[in-house]
Amino acid sequence: MTTNAALFGELLRHFREAAFLTQDALARQIPCDRSLVARVEAGTRVPQDTFAKKCDEVLVTGGVLGRLWGKIDWYPQVEHPDWFKRRAEMDEKAVRLYEYQVMVIPGLLQTPDYARALLSETMSGDEAEEKARARLSRQQRFLLEGGPFYAAVLDESCLRMMVGGSAVMRDQCAHLLAVAQRPNVRIQVAPADRLGVVRPTTSMSLIELPDGHRWVYSESLSQGHFADDPTVFARHSQTYDVLRADALAAPESAAWIGEAMEGYERTHDQTRTQRGHVDQEQLQRQRRRQLRGNRPRYPRGRPRT
Repeated sequence: MTTNAALFGELLRHFREAAFLTQDALARQIPCDRSLVARVEAGTRVPQDTFAKKCDEVLVTGGVLGRLWGKIDWYPQVEHPDWFKRRAEMDEKAVRLYEYQVMVIPGLLQTPDYARALLSETMSGDEAEEKARARLSRQQRFLLEGGPFYAAVLDESCLRMMVGGSAVMRDQCAHLLAVAQRPNVRIQVAPADRLGVVRPTTSMSLIELPDGHRWVYSESLSQGHFADDPTVFARHSQTYDVLRADALAAPESAAWIGEAMEGYERTHDQTRTQRGHVDQEQLQRQRRRQLRGNRPRYPRGRPRT
Protein backbone atom coordinates (compact mmCIF):
# COMPACT_ATOMS: atom_id res chain seq x y z
CA MET A 1 0.00 0.00 0.00
CA THR A 2 1.43 3.39 -1.01
CA THR A 3 1.82 5.86 1.84
CA ASN A 4 1.18 9.60 1.77
CA ALA A 5 4.91 10.20 2.16
CA ALA A 6 5.66 7.93 -0.80
CA LEU A 7 3.13 9.76 -3.03
CA PHE A 8 4.64 13.12 -2.08
CA GLY A 9 8.13 11.77 -2.75
CA GLU A 10 7.14 10.42 -6.15
CA LEU A 11 5.70 13.80 -7.15
CA LEU A 12 8.82 15.59 -5.93
CA ARG A 13 11.02 13.26 -7.95
CA HIS A 14 8.84 13.88 -11.05
CA PHE A 15 9.24 17.67 -10.76
CA ARG A 16 12.97 17.39 -10.00
CA GLU A 17 13.68 15.18 -13.01
CA ALA A 18 11.52 17.39 -15.22
CA ALA A 19 13.76 20.29 -14.18
CA PHE A 20 16.86 18.19 -15.07
CA LEU A 21 18.23 18.45 -11.53
CA THR A 22 20.01 15.77 -9.55
CA GLN A 23 19.20 15.24 -5.88
CA ASP A 24 22.48 16.91 -5.01
CA ALA A 25 21.73 19.94 -7.20
CA LEU A 26 18.28 20.39 -5.64
CA ALA A 27 19.74 20.03 -2.15
CA ARG A 28 22.28 22.80 -2.84
CA GLN A 29 19.53 25.21 -3.87
CA ILE A 30 17.22 24.59 -0.89
CA PRO A 31 19.80 24.29 0.91
CA CYS A 32 19.88 20.97 2.77
CA ASP A 33 21.72 17.65 2.77
CA ARG A 34 21.27 15.47 -0.29
CA SER A 35 20.25 12.63 2.01
CA LEU A 36 17.15 14.61 3.03
CA VAL A 37 16.02 14.92 -0.60
CA ALA A 38 16.70 11.21 -1.13
CA ARG A 39 14.71 10.18 1.95
CA VAL A 40 11.77 12.43 1.10
CA GLU A 41 11.64 11.03 -2.44
CA ALA A 42 11.83 7.49 -1.04
CA GLY A 43 8.91 8.23 1.29
CA THR A 44 10.94 7.49 4.44
CA ARG A 45 11.13 11.05 5.74
CA VAL A 46 8.29 13.48 6.43
CA PRO A 47 9.34 16.93 5.14
CA GLN A 48 8.73 20.25 6.81
CA ASP A 49 6.35 22.61 5.02
CA THR A 50 9.25 25.03 4.47
CA PHE A 51 11.02 22.27 2.51
CA ALA A 52 7.95 21.76 0.31
CA LYS A 53 7.59 25.47 -0.39
CA LYS A 54 11.28 25.89 -1.22
CA CYS A 55 11.04 22.95 -3.64
CA ASP A 56 8.04 24.67 -5.26
CA GLU A 57 10.16 27.80 -5.68
CA VAL A 58 13.23 26.03 -7.07
CA LEU A 59 11.31 23.65 -9.35
CA VAL A 60 8.72 26.26 -10.42
CA THR A 61 5.74 24.01 -9.68
CA GLY A 62 3.18 26.75 -9.09
CA GLY A 63 2.88 25.82 -5.41
CA VAL A 64 1.71 22.23 -5.97
CA LEU A 65 3.98 20.65 -3.37
CA GLY A 66 3.13 23.21 -0.69
CA ARG A 67 -0.61 22.76 -1.21
CA LEU A 68 -0.27 18.99 -1.21
CA TRP A 69 1.77 19.11 2.00
CA GLY A 70 -1.08 20.93 3.73
CA LYS A 71 -3.70 18.39 2.64
CA ILE A 72 -1.81 15.21 3.49
CA ASP A 73 -2.36 13.44 6.80
CA TRP A 74 1.29 12.68 7.43
CA TYR A 75 0.80 10.76 10.66
CA PRO A 76 -2.41 8.71 10.39
CA GLN A 77 -1.31 5.88 12.69
CA VAL A 78 0.86 7.43 15.38
CA GLU A 79 0.42 6.49 19.02
CA HIS A 80 0.91 8.90 21.89
CA PRO A 81 1.79 7.75 25.41
CA ASP A 82 -1.35 6.99 27.40
CA TRP A 83 -0.75 9.88 29.79
CA PHE A 84 -0.29 12.33 26.87
CA LYS A 85 -3.24 11.31 24.69
CA ARG A 86 -5.57 13.75 26.38
CA ARG A 87 -3.22 16.66 25.70
CA ALA A 88 -2.75 15.56 22.06
CA GLU A 89 -6.54 15.49 21.62
CA MET A 90 -6.72 19.05 22.96
CA ASP A 91 -4.08 20.19 20.45
CA GLU A 92 -6.30 18.84 17.66
CA LYS A 93 -9.14 21.16 18.78
CA ALA A 94 -7.49 24.14 20.46
CA VAL A 95 -8.28 27.61 19.12
CA ARG A 96 -5.55 29.27 21.22
CA LEU A 97 -2.47 27.85 22.87
CA TYR A 98 0.03 29.65 25.09
CA GLU A 99 3.18 27.89 26.30
CA TYR A 100 6.13 28.57 28.54
CA GLN A 101 9.05 26.16 28.22
CA VAL A 102 12.33 25.61 30.03
CA MET A 103 15.36 23.48 29.09
CA VAL A 104 14.06 22.02 25.81
CA ILE A 105 12.27 23.40 22.74
CA PRO A 106 8.47 22.80 22.89
CA GLY A 107 7.31 19.76 20.94
CA LEU A 108 5.23 21.91 18.58
CA LEU A 109 8.38 23.76 17.52
CA GLN A 110 10.91 20.93 17.31
CA THR A 111 12.55 19.87 14.08
CA PRO A 112 12.57 16.12 13.27
CA ASP A 113 16.31 15.86 13.97
CA TYR A 114 15.98 17.69 17.30
CA ALA A 115 13.06 15.48 18.38
CA ARG A 116 14.90 12.28 17.46
CA ALA A 117 18.10 13.38 19.19
CA LEU A 118 16.24 14.38 22.34
CA LEU A 119 14.22 11.17 22.55
CA SER A 120 17.25 9.01 21.72
CA GLU A 121 18.84 10.12 24.99
CA THR A 122 16.38 7.99 26.95
CA MET A 123 15.13 5.25 24.60
CA SER A 124 16.14 2.92 21.79
CA GLY A 125 16.34 4.02 18.16
CA ASP A 126 13.08 2.42 16.99
CA GLU A 127 11.14 3.68 19.99
CA ALA A 128 12.62 7.16 19.62
CA GLU A 129 11.61 7.22 15.95
CA GLU A 130 8.03 6.25 16.79
CA LYS A 131 7.77 8.82 19.60
CA ALA A 132 9.24 11.49 17.33
CA ARG A 133 6.62 10.72 14.67
CA ALA A 134 3.89 11.10 17.27
CA ARG A 135 5.33 14.38 18.51
CA LEU A 136 5.71 15.85 15.03
CA SER A 137 2.16 14.85 14.13
CA ARG A 138 0.86 17.54 16.50
CA GLN A 139 2.60 20.32 14.58
CA GLN A 140 0.85 20.21 11.24
CA ARG A 141 -2.38 21.90 12.32
CA PHE A 142 -0.50 24.86 13.78
CA LEU A 143 1.67 25.24 10.65
CA LEU A 144 -1.23 25.40 8.20
CA GLU A 145 -2.43 28.72 6.84
CA GLY A 146 -5.15 29.96 9.15
CA GLY A 147 -4.01 27.66 11.97
CA PRO A 148 -4.90 28.35 15.61
CA PHE A 149 -3.05 31.09 17.46
CA TYR A 150 0.07 29.81 19.20
CA ALA A 151 2.37 31.82 21.48
CA ALA A 152 5.49 30.38 23.07
CA VAL A 153 7.84 31.98 25.57
CA LEU A 154 11.16 30.15 25.64
CA ASP A 155 13.47 30.39 28.59
CA GLU A 156 17.04 31.00 27.43
CA SER A 157 17.92 27.49 28.62
CA CYS A 158 15.90 26.04 25.70
CA LEU A 159 18.38 27.49 23.25
CA ARG A 160 21.51 26.96 25.33
CA MET A 161 21.12 23.26 26.09
CA MET A 162 22.83 21.33 23.30
CA VAL A 163 20.67 18.59 21.79
CA GLY A 164 22.06 16.45 18.98
CA GLY A 165 25.09 18.63 18.28
CA SER A 166 25.74 22.08 16.83
CA ALA A 167 24.29 21.29 13.38
CA VAL A 168 20.99 20.13 14.89
CA MET A 169 20.81 23.23 17.08
CA ARG A 170 21.64 25.51 14.14
CA ASP A 171 18.80 24.02 12.10
CA GLN A 172 16.48 24.18 15.11
CA CYS A 173 17.13 27.90 15.52
CA ALA A 174 16.55 28.43 11.79
CA HIS A 175 13.24 26.59 12.11
CA LEU A 176 12.16 28.83 14.99
CA LEU A 177 12.89 31.92 12.89
CA ALA A 178 10.88 30.53 9.96
CA VAL A 179 7.89 29.48 12.05
CA ALA A 180 7.85 32.80 13.92
CA GLN A 181 7.08 34.59 10.64
CA ARG A 182 3.66 32.95 10.46
CA PRO A 183 0.77 35.29 11.33
CA ASN A 184 -0.64 32.87 13.91
CA VAL A 185 2.64 32.18 15.74
CA ARG A 186 4.56 34.33 18.23
CA ILE A 187 7.85 33.23 19.77
CA GLN A 188 9.55 35.20 22.55
CA VAL A 189 12.72 34.59 24.53
CA ALA A 190 13.22 35.23 28.25
CA PRO A 191 16.99 35.76 28.68
CA ALA A 192 18.57 34.54 31.90
CA ASP A 193 20.15 37.91 32.64
CA ARG A 194 16.95 39.94 32.21
CA LEU A 195 16.26 41.39 35.64
CA GLY A 196 12.75 41.43 37.08
CA VAL A 197 11.34 38.62 34.93
CA VAL A 198 8.92 36.53 36.99
CA ARG A 199 9.21 32.99 35.63
CA PRO A 200 6.85 30.09 36.38
CA THR A 201 8.49 27.33 38.39
CA THR A 202 7.90 24.81 35.59
CA SER A 203 6.89 24.57 31.94
CA MET A 204 3.16 25.07 31.38
CA SER A 205 0.50 25.42 28.69
CA LEU A 206 -2.73 27.42 28.63
CA ILE A 207 -5.23 25.81 26.25
CA GLU A 208 -8.51 27.28 25.00
CA LEU A 209 -10.98 24.96 23.26
CA PRO A 210 -13.74 25.92 20.76
CA ASP A 211 -16.46 25.70 23.42
CA GLY A 212 -14.63 28.26 25.56
CA HIS A 213 -13.39 25.65 28.02
CA ARG A 214 -9.89 26.56 29.22
CA TRP A 215 -7.25 24.27 30.69
CA VAL A 216 -3.88 24.61 32.41
CA TYR A 217 -1.49 21.80 31.51
CA SER A 218 1.89 20.96 33.05
CA GLU A 219 4.12 17.89 33.22
CA SER A 220 6.14 16.00 35.79
CA LEU A 221 8.69 13.35 34.82
CA SER A 222 6.18 10.83 33.45
CA GLN A 223 2.73 12.33 33.90
CA GLY A 224 0.58 15.16 32.61
CA HIS A 225 -1.44 17.38 34.93
CA PHE A 226 -4.67 19.15 33.92
CA ALA A 227 -6.66 21.81 35.73
CA ASP A 228 -9.81 23.60 34.50
CA ASP A 229 -10.69 25.47 37.68
CA PRO A 230 -11.38 29.07 36.52
CA THR A 231 -9.51 30.47 39.51
CA VAL A 232 -6.44 28.37 38.77
CA PHE A 233 -6.54 29.29 35.08
CA ALA A 234 -6.89 33.00 35.88
CA ARG A 235 -3.89 32.88 38.22
CA HIS A 236 -1.63 31.13 35.73
CA SER A 237 -2.91 33.27 32.87
CA GLN A 238 -1.93 36.43 34.75
CA THR A 239 1.53 34.99 35.45
CA TYR A 240 1.91 34.20 31.76
CA ASP A 241 0.74 37.65 30.64
CA VAL A 242 3.30 39.32 32.91
CA LEU A 243 6.00 36.97 31.63
CA ARG A 244 5.20 37.79 27.99
CA ALA A 245 5.32 41.50 28.78
CA ASP A 246 8.70 41.20 30.51
CA ALA A 247 10.31 38.87 27.95
CA LEU A 248 11.97 40.14 24.78
CA ALA A 249 9.50 41.34 22.15
CA ALA A 250 9.10 39.15 19.06
CA PRO A 251 11.56 41.14 16.85
CA GLU A 252 14.17 41.23 19.63
CA SER A 253 13.64 37.55 20.24
CA ALA A 254 14.18 36.80 16.55
CA ALA A 255 17.48 38.70 16.68
CA TRP A 256 18.48 36.78 19.82
CA ILE A 257 17.66 33.43 18.19
CA GLY A 258 19.56 34.52 15.07
CA GLU A 259 22.66 35.20 17.17
CA ALA A 260 22.33 31.77 18.79
CA MET A 261 22.03 30.20 15.34
CA GLU A 262 25.17 31.96 14.14
CA GLY A 263 27.01 30.73 17.23
CA TYR A 264 26.03 27.14 16.51
CA GLU A 265 27.02 27.63 12.87
CA ARG A 266 30.49 28.80 13.91
CA THR A 267 30.84 25.85 16.27
CA HIS A 268 29.77 23.48 13.51
CA ASP A 269 32.27 25.01 11.07
CA GLN A 270 35.09 24.82 13.64
CA THR A 271 34.29 21.17 14.39
CA ARG A 272 34.20 20.39 10.68
CA THR A 273 37.53 22.17 10.14
CA GLN A 274 39.14 20.36 13.05
CA ARG A 275 37.82 17.06 11.76
CA GLY A 276 39.19 17.91 8.33
CA HIS A 277 42.62 18.64 9.82
CA VAL A 278 42.58 15.32 11.67
CA ASP A 279 41.53 13.47 8.52
CA GLN A 280 44.25 15.24 6.53
CA GLU A 281 46.89 14.36 9.13
CA GLN A 282 45.78 10.73 9.13
CA LEU A 283 45.94 10.71 5.33
CA GLN A 284 49.44 12.18 5.37
CA ARG A 285 50.58 9.61 7.92
CA GLN A 286 49.15 6.84 5.77
CA ARG A 287 50.95 8.19 2.72
CA ARG A 288 54.24 8.45 4.66
CA ARG A 289 53.88 4.85 5.76
CA GLN A 290 53.18 3.82 2.18
CA LEU A 291 56.25 5.70 0.95
CA ARG A 292 58.39 4.07 3.59
CA GLY A 293 56.94 0.71 2.66
CA ASN A 294 57.73 1.25 -1.05
CA ARG A 295 61.22 2.64 -0.44
CA PRO A 296 63.96 0.29 -1.75
CA ARG A 297 65.93 -1.37 0.96
CA TYR A 298 69.74 -1.25 0.85
CA PRO A 299 71.90 -3.76 2.70
CA ARG A 300 73.61 -2.27 5.70
CA GLY A 301 77.34 -2.62 5.78
CA ARG A 302 78.73 -4.54 8.69
CA PRO A 303 81.28 -2.74 10.83
CA ARG A 304 84.82 -3.85 10.29
CA THR A 305 86.48 -5.62 13.15
